[in-house]
Amino acid sequence: MTSAPHRPLSTGKEISVNSKKQIGIGIVSLGWMGRLHARSYRSVSERFPELGAEARLVAAADPVVEAQRAAVEDLGFDRACSDYHELLADPLVEAVSICSPNHLHQEIALAAVEAGKPFWIEKPMGVDSGQSRAIARAAAGAGLVTAVGFNYRHVPAIEYMRTLVRSGELGRITNVRVWFIADYNASPRVPLTWRASREKAGAGVVPDLMSHGADLAQYIVGRIAQVTAITGTFITERPIPTKTGIGHSGFEIGDETGPVENEDYVGMLVRFENGVLGTMESSRVSVGPRAEYVVEVYGTNGSARWNFERLNELEVCTTVDGGPTHGYTRAMANPAWGEWSRYQPAIGTSMGFDDMKSIEAAQFLRSVLTGQQFAPSAADAWCAAEVDEAIVASAADGTWHDVAPVEGPTTFDA
Repeated sequence: MTSAPHRPLSTGKEISVNSKKQIGIGIVSLGWMGRLHARSYRSVSERFPELGAEARLVAAADPVVEAQRAAVEDLGFDRACSDYHELLADPLVEAVSICSPNHLHQEIALAAVEAGKPFWIEKPMGVDSGQSRAIARAAAGAGLVTAVGFNYRHVPAIEYMRTLVRSGELGRITNVRVWFIADYNASPRVPLTWRASREKAGAGVVPDLMSHGADLAQYIVGRIAQVTAITGTFITERPIPTKTGIGHSGFEIGDETGPVENEDYVGMLVRFENGVLGTMESSRVSVGPRAEYVVEVYGTNGSARWNFERLNELEVCTTVDGGPTHGYTRAMANPAWGEWSRYQPAIGTSMGFDDMKSIEAAQFLRSVLTGQQFAPSAADAWCAAEVDEAIVASAADGTWHDVAPVEGPTTFDA
């Protein structure tokens, strides 16, 4: 028996040509975050079709041979190399993601500027405010758009909280509470990685978690003007790895230990430029909370609070005296909040962490296409670094410290 010849289904109007503009992407370092950047770029064409663009994963740079193999075989890159200079020299690479450890950020970012490539860089942008300032000024001087990994901004509940604050619905904002409490270093058997090194990471939990908290506070409420802080290192020795891993996992350890050079905990008081007061706290060694990242904003007419562990919810109270049932209303993410409707069809269906990075990827590509700054910028990252710098200085001398002003296009106060 012979089969009939295959005939493609006809839709009446065939579309066979992809008319979307391709943007060539290079990613430096393929740890957890670099791989997430790759997935995020691929999602933009579907989630943000109005951009009329799609990312082409041209090249990945990583010194680890297994990461190079994964880049081509698993992640869909055209090619991979060990030296990021080779990636930056490729004319097909039009924009770059920088996902390397902190101490490499400055040299790679400045090389990207020299090559004229817009870049999306993870926070903290530098190991201190000086490095962050140099990167931000170089990018601005070259006229390059940038993006920084302040992904918690893009949670729809956070976007709606910001709307409540900026529209005046909560009245005059009086005070803010922010805490980013995690347990990823709670066990004394967690290995001694670059995150515990002053040279490679700078400070500890301050740039790692508190920079996110400070950015959210500024994004929602306004610029932080002054801080006074205390810090502590609670686990002072950790086992030295005998095998490296990716991100926070995959390490093997031996019996030899080494010193932890930066802080596990920070607590602080803050004053905002607009007169709002706040308390902020962060820990990487708290036993119990997995990723309890909380923002609470209080005003004269109401308040709102959000917890990353329930990121698709927002608690809101918008009456000063609502009678016997006065209190918070628990609201679920919905089409009125941020970019939620691009991801889910019905209220009650959840978004996740990776979705926030795909929103950030879309903002970066929109910036690349238009030349306008949509994503959190290098100037935003410099501002966060100045907050970090003031925290570290205050913890050292026990006094209030002003947060130094920055130049350039900050987006949190737009």
